[in-house]
Amino acid sequence: MYPGIHNYSEIGKLNKVLLHRPGFELEALTPATMERLLFDDIPYLKVAQEEHDRFAEILRENGVETIYYVDETAKALADENLRKQFVAEFLDLSNITAVGLRENITEYLLKLDTKAMVAKLIAGIKKEEIATGKVTGLMDLVEDDYPFVSDPMPNLYFTRDPGACVGDGLNVHHMHTPARRREVLLLKYMFEHNKDFAKEGDRLWYDVNDDYSIEGGDVLVLSKDVVAVGLSQRTTAAGIENFARNILPNSDFKKVLAFDIPKTRAFMHLDTVFTMVDYDKFTIHPEIEGPLGVYEITLGADKELKFSAMKDELHKILANELKLPAVDLIRCGGGELLAAQREQWNDGSNTLCIAPGTVITYERNYVSNELLAKKGIKVLEMPSAELSRGRGGPRCMSCPVNRDDI
Repeated sequence: MYPGIHNYSEIGKLNKVLLHRPGFELEALTPATMERLLFDDIPYLKVAQEEHDRFAEILRENGVETIYYVDETAKALADENLRKQFVAEFLDLSNITAVGLRENITEYLLKLDTKAMVAKLIAGIKKEEIATGKVTGLMDLVEDDYPFVSDPMPNLYFTRDPGACVGDGLNVHHMHTPARRREVLLLKYMFEHNKDFAKEGDRLWYDVNDDYSIEGGDVLVLSKDVVAVGLSQRTTAAGIENFARNILPNSDFKKVLAFDIPKTRAFMHLDTVFTMVDYDKFTIHPEIEGPLGVYEITLGADKELKFSAMKDELHKILANELKLPAVDLIRCGGGELLAAQREQWNDGSNTLCIAPGTVITYERNYVSNELLAKKGIKVLEMPSAELSRGRGGPRCMSCPVNRDDI
């Protein structure tokens, strides 16, 4: 057991990680709902679960404690009054305002045991599961063809995004898309009411109620001094500034670096562009190797934020920030155009480092994996035919809670 949050790097020995095993929420995906729920394809649940189980097994084989969203949220909701409060907040985030419908959903959920209730909220609640109650307004009578009264959350197996453990604290993010905003509520209750997850004194750096979006795939803890955040399709400049304003005066971190990356779905988050695999090695999408806009946020003597812009090649910026003579950027797909584009689409740059020089990758990205091995990186491959359809790799599917310092 590793109590509490402790994460001061991307590469320190991983001790504890938060996962979500895909469930029936994936079976809510249809050609009509995919775009609404942020998917490009429909994974086959049985195989996706087998692949995810192998992912967790690799982690445990390497000494990593694996904890799960359903279990940890259920621990947080041991008190009956908290369960009621949680359900009310969930319905608020779901924009369910019809009085009769809210009463019916609440009654249905509170009759379930706590783990089943959490799993049901993730899987989605169908109209046919809710008893018809009293009519209190027009909204209780209006009908449409959509089968759910509460949407499923199929993206939750990408546990990196709702929150990020940074130092001895946590970001509970304001997600960019409505389809993912409710995921964060589970993490919020976990942080506030589950002492196995967060210990006394762990800090909250960002809150779901903050006004601007930021997502965990954009947050990389480069060192004990520097946090990198992607200015991306899903993370805003104002969100990064709020995060910096909260963490810099209240922690040992010295600066936040904002990396301006292309605002497209193929890139999406900073960790689809580059990830750290060793003290001086990174995987990278070759399309961003040139001069890159990076913005430095530090704390002035007056405790006010200071901002400055830098523009240089990525390898020079990273070497400077890590105080190294040089860093090695390992190109996704080996730099060959077609391989790079294909393997980037399947998250070839999205590796999960579980110890310095040891990473978990999707086995399908064989060009990138062979290159990593030639560079001295130990590559632990996992199956990914179905999981990869969600557009996220091993780093996306993991929320590191506790790492050794380096």
